[in-house]
Amino acid sequence: MNYIFVTGGVVSSLGKGIACSSIGTILEARGFKLSLIKLDPYINVDPGTMNPFQHGEVYVTADGSETDLDIGHYERFVNFQANRNHNHTTGQIYERVLRKERRGDYLGATVQVIPHVTNEIKDAIGEGAGDSDITIVEIGGTVGDIESLPFLEAIRQMGMEQNNNVVYVHLTLVPYLETSGEIKTKPTQHSVKELRSIGIQPDILLCRSRKELPLAEKRKIALFTNVREQDVISAIDLDDIYRIPLWFHKQQIDELIVSKLGLVDIPPADLSEWQRMAVSYDAPESQVKIALIGKYVSLVDAYMSVNEALAHAGLALRSSVEIIHIDTEGLQQDPSLLDNVDGILVPGGFGERGIEGKILAAGYARQNKVPYLGICLGMQVAVIEFARNVAQLNGADSSEFNPNTPHPVIALVTEWQDREGGIQQRDENSDKGGSMRLGVQRCQLDKNSESYKQYQQETIDERHRHRYEFNNLYKDKLQQAGLKLVGYSMNKDLVEVIELPDHPWFVGTQFHPEFISTPRKASPLFRGFVQATIQYKQARLK
Repeated sequence: MNYIFVTGGVVSSLGKGIACSSIGTILEARGFKLSLIKLDPYINVDPGTMNPFQHGEVYVTADGSETDLDIGHYERFVNFQANRNHNHTTGQIYERVLRKERRGDYLGATVQVIPHVTNEIKDAIGEGAGDSDITIVEIGGTVGDIESLPFLEAIRQMGMEQNNNVVYVHLTLVPYLETSGEIKTKPTQHSVKELRSIGIQPDILLCRSRKELPLAEKRKIALFTNVREQDVISAIDLDDIYRIPLWFHKQQIDELIVSKLGLVDIPPADLSEWQRMAVSYDAPESQVKIALIGKYVSLVDAYMSVNEALAHAGLALRSSVEIIHIDTEGLQQDPSLLDNVDGILVPGGFGERGIEGKILAAGYARQNKVPYLGICLGMQVAVIEFARNVAQLNGADSSEFNPNTPHPVIALVTEWQDREGGIQQRDENSDKGGSMRLGVQRCQLDKNSESYKQYQQETIDERHRHRYEFNNLYKDKLQQAGLKLVGYSMNKDLVEVIELPDHPWFVGTQFHPEFISTPRKASPLFRGFVQATIQYKQARLK
């Protein structure tokens, strides 16, 4: 087994996930089977209940695991499907250790960080590696953080145990000072010194900087970090993350890794797909503005997969997609923010705050014939808006936001009205995740629908992350008012997709199509949505 361990220094959010994904892309293009793992130092068991302002989006894998957003980068760049073995937190590791201690697996020994916790980390890495040729392991946080020390100790031990089958890659910051016009290497020197103090000597340095490192700075960094000059890689800021594999390949990072792992007779990288994408990005044939309506828009990472899925659709259609992030509460105060957009997208979410702004956006799209894509909560607010303003169900709402609504058109399955008309409400003390639908589930589409037109198949597999559902007791009333229910779960008991027939493009889905979109294969619904925005803009300009 061959391992590449990627660590970070100086500051967080330098792009370790993108670096891992890009390295994996190049190695995959050389014929290797890849596995990618993220180790997160925080104590939370998973990011499922973490604040998006702090953590960004929660990415859902096919098996229903709620994971770090970097797992999404891995799946978008590499032909690899992650599962629960590819993201481990400190909380998960300690939970495993404590379960073993309670069962008596340690035979009464004193349970310690070394060897028990580090052994558990190594076991978790082995499970995620599976039968891959090369496993890339990203260590979250930065070197020097106290919470990441057990992970760093574990990968240090693996370097000793695996002999020559390990490569350490360290991503660090090389800042550029505007006032003096100088590139400063000292932060990188100190970061590597910190890494070496715990027993890890990096093999390759990825130096994040605004511009390519001059030869003199490369030599200086190599000299003070005990790294060869050719192993100091410039990781510059690029205008699109999908150019990074080509940039790394240009600096022969794959050759460095293959050489350090002692691998021979490896074919050259075939990156022709990525080169074609670069051409599409450089020569767009159209440009559209799409409003993304959310309550976490001040942190773009909170909607990472949606943003990327829009970019993928733009690449497929040779169109430049400009995303206008609009805060839901601001939209309530100024609906004119939607006046100059070519499409409206309401993504998933939880909680009551800002919900009226999302309902307003769905209504604006319906009334003004603006292309609309509602994802999960975005579908639910479209149903609420339609029920209130078209079906004349006054006070219609979701029981998530108003438990006493007279018309719970969206509710937990356990809250749907009984035969006598009573509403069975969920116990306030019940487990919030108890009724969550997570992971891939199959959906059946009506052949006479826009969604079928995009997928070109009757059954589709898409990922879910929600607990509230379309209330089937309102199916007849809403369909009679003009709402089309065009997608169902395979046993026909849950509504998955809604559409408006008298609209250029109005689709709401209970699932999250953004999670399976990649730059090489855009999500059919996102592609159809962006195509509709292009046509809407063309018609508007005539």
